[in-house]
Amino acid sequence: MFGISWIDLVILVLASFRLTHLIVYDEITSFLRNPFFTVVYEADATGQMNRQYRFKGGKIRRFFGELLSCHWCTGIWVAVATVAVYAYVPAAYPILLLLAIAGAAAVLETRLYM
Repeated sequence: MFGISWIDLVILVLASFRLTHLIVYDEITSFLRNPFFTVVYEADATGQMNRQYRFKGGKIRRFFGELLSCHWCTGIWVAVATVAVYAYVPAAYPILLLLAIAGAAAVLETRLYM
């Protein structure tokens, strides 16, 4: 295939993580998810709030809703796109680097404020 340095691998991992989180969870990209599902919070028997998805439309729309509501599922496709951009669009490297820095900051913030 192609050789990749360890620092580029770290950048790709963090960029993929951040982009996946952006698509699946962040409010700024809710317009991507809104046509496919609605999120509601329901209390269980212990009073803990659980996130529930109400999918919209038929089979195809539900498929995309399930894809966009699952960070594991979306993460695979984001990783494919991230590697493709890295391999075939070298000019996009600064964008991958920015996503990686944001991903690292998110990991640090999560660990520091747990």
